[in-house]
Amino acid sequence: MAKILLTGFEAYGHTPHNPAESVARSLDGNLVGESEIITRIVPNNFFECIEFVQDSITEIEPEVVVMMGEYGGRATITVERIAQNLNDSTRYGLKDNMGCSLQDQMTAPDGPAAYYSTLPLRAMVKAMRESGIPADISDTPGTFCCNHLMYGVLHHIHSNNLPTRAGWIHLPHLPQVAALPENLGSPSMSVETSSLGVEIAIRSVLENSQDINEPISSRLQI
Repeated sequence: MAKILLTGFEAYGHTPHNPAESVARSLDGNLVGESEIITRIVPNNFFECIEFVQDSITEIEPEVVVMMGEYGGRATITVERIAQNLNDSTRYGLKDNMGCSLQDQMTAPDGPAAYYSTLPLRAMVKAMRESGIPADISDTPGTFCCNHLMYGVLHHIHSNNLPTRAGWIHLPHLPQVAALPENLGSPSMSVETSSLGVEIAIRSVLENSQDINEPISSRLQI
């Protein structure tokens, strides 16, 4: 049976409930075709999070790694195209859960400037939209722990010549987080809708060894 490693970050910063953790817990053990989703909740700390997922890849030996985090302010599920070798959490006024804040520090000093996701992004977005789930491709994963972990895992896979495909999904706020006074007006998505979208996206990954060659329109540049 093929295995999919699905990771979700824990709560962090001003987010008391991370949709990535909730979705990961919701989908743990689910079967997509003949493939099993195995989830891990990742500590939201620089560098520790990369080591944690590297160890999980060694343990589980998945064919696919899908990592998740929250991107407050977005109204859709977004699949990230690129991860850059740069950390700058000071621009958000954020520290990781160990109190660390990085500025202009590289994730891998010996690594390239960026890595592209190896997931079929267009196919994933098309499948989610056709199922009524708002979704889009993003070229801006930020410069906090989400981009940091995506880059670190892709660097690990590349450096070790692993056959594993990997990429990132960002989720909107949960409704209870969007309802906080400091977030009023922010879009949100329920755990159920986000979970369905992620499961559909994973199915699309398994059905498409290569991405589809057709335009996927976007209303906003993100």
